[in-house]
Amino acid sequence: MATFVKAQASSLISTLIDFSVTFVCKDFLYLWFVYANFIGTVSGGVTNFALGRFWVFDGTKKNAPGQAIKYILVWIGNLLLNNGGVFVFVHYLGFTVLLAKIVVSLAVGIGYNYFMQKKFVFA
Repeated sequence: MATFVKAQASSLISTLIDFSVTFVCKDFLYLWFVYANFIGTVSGGVTNFALGRFWVFDGTKKNAPGQAIKYILVWIGNLLLNNGGVFVFVHYLGFTVLLAKIVVSLAVGIGYNYFMQKKFVFA
């Protein structure tokens, strides 16, 4: 249970970074929301890997390059799900970028990221 709680805290921190970078890129740098979301997702992903490796799953005793490769594979799925989901919710369903990002981030974070990291990346 402690691992799950730490994973959720890590996810929250990573999400705050992701959202902050996304909205700085979108609202201050005036990037298209898909590009801004991509940059935010990358920033959150790097943060999440570091927290997962050093704090959540205590993966420091294992091969860092191997974990990084596995994480990148999982993260590509995360990136596709997040960017695709946000695009669909905004472009086709009329959601605001913020609401789309919240809905998609929650679904992907709980339904995909945690399990893939626990069972595949840091196992």
